[in-house]
Amino acid sequence: MKNIYKISLLLVAVVTFFNCQDEDQKFGNVVAPTNLILDFEIQGVDAANPNGDGTGIVSFIANADNAITYQFNFGDGTSVEATTSGEITHQFTQTGINTYNVTVSASGLGGLKTSTALNLDVKSDFNDQEAKDLLSGGESSSKVWYLAGSQPGHLGVGGTIDIAPDAFYFPGFYAATPFEKCSDGISDCLCNDELIFSQDSNNQLTYKLNNKGRTFINAAHQLSAVGMEEGQDACFEFDTSGISNVSLAPSTTDYSTVADPAFMPRGTVLNFSDDAFMGYYVSSSSYEILEITDDYLYVRTIDGLNPVLAWYHKFVSSGCYGDTGDDIPANNNVLVWEEEFNVDGAPCNYNWQLEEGTGDNGWGNNESQYYTNRPENVVVENGILKITARAESFMGSDYTSARMISQGRFEFQYGKVEVRAKLPEGAGTWPAIWMLGDMSEADQWPDIGEIDIMEHVGNNQNTIFSSLHYPGNFGGNANTGSTTVPTASSEFHVYSVEWDANTINFFVDGTQFHTFNNSSAVPFNHEFFLILNVAMGGNFGGPIDPDFTESTMEIDYIRVYQ
Repeated sequence: MKNIYKISLLLVAVVTFFNCQDEDQKFGNVVAPTNLILDFEIQGVDAANPNGDGTGIVSFIANADNAITYQFNFGDGTSVEATTSGEITHQFTQTGINTYNVTVSASGLGGLKTSTALNLDVKSDFNDQEAKDLLSGGESSSKVWYLAGSQPGHLGVGGTIDIAPDAFYFPGFYAATPFEKCSDGISDCLCNDELIFSQDSNNQLTYKLNNKGRTFINAAHQLSAVGMEEGQDACFEFDTSGISNVSLAPSTTDYSTVADPAFMPRGTVLNFSDDAFMGYYVSSSSYEILEITDDYLYVRTIDGLNPVLAWYHKFVSSGCYGDTGDDIPANNNVLVWEEEFNVDGAPCNYNWQLEEGTGDNGWGNNESQYYTNRPENVVVENGILKITARAESFMGSDYTSARMISQGRFEFQYGKVEVRAKLPEGAGTWPAIWMLGDMSEADQWPDIGEIDIMEHVGNNQNTIFSSLHYPGNFGGNANTGSTTVPTASSEFHVYSVEWDANTINFFVDGTQFHTFNNSSAVPFNHEFFLILNVAMGGNFGGPIDPDFTESTMEIDYIRVYQ
């Protein structure tokens, strides 16, 4: 039988009276609570575990005569305001055995309060170190997260699991469409937020919200947050300059009632001190992690004023959005997607997939390179993407390089593509900026179509090729045009294509050099995705210089207009 450690304190009420110079002024009854008693029970206490079983769960019971509400401050940066019940359960999550100063205040008629405090030692074993590392980048590091504005459901709301299990994972009441909250003129400040997680050498996680001065506040919470109401969700000036301590706790949700048994959230809850919150203000400082990877974070939180509502937020760590949110048929003057390569490191996983290996028969062209995802072959530095082909023995190949595709991230039909690039040089190098048609199980190349915006071979230095591959015209029989660019490898140039249902035109620095008549008879009237790569040798690249060491294709930006 477990021993229960309790403490009962009989308190002397501390009552504050208001002086009144006008003896004729009338007041209602003013009654302070008396005989305040506080009991607590630490879960799992026994002779071997005097501070609990490691869950950190403590049940409190406060009772006082003439009390209307109770307020608890748990001494760990969290509190509960104005509960009518004196019974509450709280989970302490700081790892190890820690002492907490817990305060309870009982409020009576007229707002008079009686308060007391006590110290208790509680043990907690929970510590999701992997989540800490993913959030912050690791020990003694910091990482910045941004709203995943181009993803559906970057902001959403549904019923809590008790009333709407079907809506638990996919918000059943409302889910924002891509970029809805970044371009509606009302909630734009939400997409400016920077959520900064840091971890010190002692593995303490801290959090800071840089809201650039303004926060998007739910309409029901505006009066308590900023003392005014707009009648709808709106951005308000709001101070988020403080730094919050973050404690981690296991989820208390019963997932056995979730409609999709295949879905299992991480089960880790983030508790923020000092009323901190993750971008959208709904009077909550506790967020459960549903999913987390190195660059993706999906959380849910319970509305602080309406406990039957669960809010959902999606974040990415790169800040490297491609979509602008625009999708308006126009005259190729509306920017709908851009990649500015403005985040140093690996290419944005949100926009690009890095393909690896040698492909089938040297990617179908007898090429000699092995594509990798290593920074030696592909990296973003100072706003420039660099794809470097190198002479080295690697995985059975004599050369390495990189190949990036936007398939599954960004695909489009018709428009203008502009790419500002400086090309590698050296006999055998074969850089390409091109597009492939969206593939299904029934379609294969060349049936899907291929649009080569720019190809260059070091064996024919400074000659720029553009080609279209389709049934009857592919490989060495492709529909091809060419032009000369004397500084192709020493200066940046803009390579572009303008594509619609009638024509496909190719340009260098705005000068057209190749045109093609499009029609329903060729496969250029469906969605395509982008590809960037530097091949070595192969059917088009030709013989490789035996003295070749390395060379790099540099890309400043890619912009797609419709």
